[in-house]
Amino acid sequence: MNTLGAMHQFVRAVELGSLSAAARELGTTQPTVSKTVASLERHLGTRLLNRTTTHLVPTEAGKRFYERARRVLDEYNEAVAEVRGQTERPEGHLRVNVPVSLGVLRLNALMVEFMRRYPAIDVELSFNDRFVDLTEESIDVALRLGGDLPLDAVARRVATSPRYLVVAPELLETAADIQRPEDILALPYLRFAWLAAGETLELTHENGATARITPQSRYTANSSLAIRESLLLGAGVGFAPAWLVGDLIESGALVRMLPQWRGQIHEAFLIYPQRRYQPLRARLLLEFLEQRVPLLPGFERV
Repeated sequence: MNTLGAMHQFVRAVELGSLSAAARELGTTQPTVSKTVASLERHLGTRLLNRTTTHLVPTEAGKRFYERARRVLDEYNEAVAEVRGQTERPEGHLRVNVPVSLGVLRLNALMVEFMRRYPAIDVELSFNDRFVDLTEESIDVALRLGGDLPLDAVARRVATSPRYLVVAPELLETAADIQRPEDILALPYLRFAWLAAGETLELTHENGATARITPQSRYTANSSLAIRESLLLGAGVGFAPAWLVGDLIESGALVRMLPQWRGQIHEAFLIYPQRRYQPLRARLLLEFLEQRVPLLPGFERV
């Protein structure tokens, strides 16, 4: 058995989600790819793929083998290119994971721009607010906003975003005079369900003074996009990062309450697996995002 060839067919089948798609790309037939993967499974003594009539899913062993196989193939291609005196080409498949709201609002457009710049690189973008295991889910690059960073991955801090108290103008007009953070307790409050600080808000004045308040949330949602829309509808006051609402503040759709006060910053991190070898496509994406994320609305360069 041609082990490298079998690994390549297996890897592409996993990435494309179909034996037939892998066969079309590789210029062969679906039965040939199926036999090759079956031979690889017999060689390893374990099942790598669960097959149905419509799709395939790697088993737990298959996921682990996929990650290692991709690494082996990348290093092999690099070694061949080095021996031949060639430079590695920007091509191949990238799996990228981002938070849902930030991904939809800002990063989706960046991925399209990146693919236009490198037409031989294809991207699989997944949206998830929970932190995923990069190795378990075969993620090449992730962008996360704060939280506990993984110990088994590399985290690169690339940008920050301040957090503000914001409200729709029409709701503010109906409110009593707001002079101190405590005054917002009289207004309905919208809270993101997974906010690390829970119900308590920690605010800092531009003169260095601090305040802690605990507003009662009338509406709690686990989607920043839902919070954004609810703020626009005048459903309450929100404590939101600038990347989520900066454009709405600029347009006047939302206004900052107590603009001298702000909350702890959101920190944006690029995260990738610890590997001795990082393929060119991943390095290019990391460089691209490191340059472009700080330029997105509501972000500041570190």
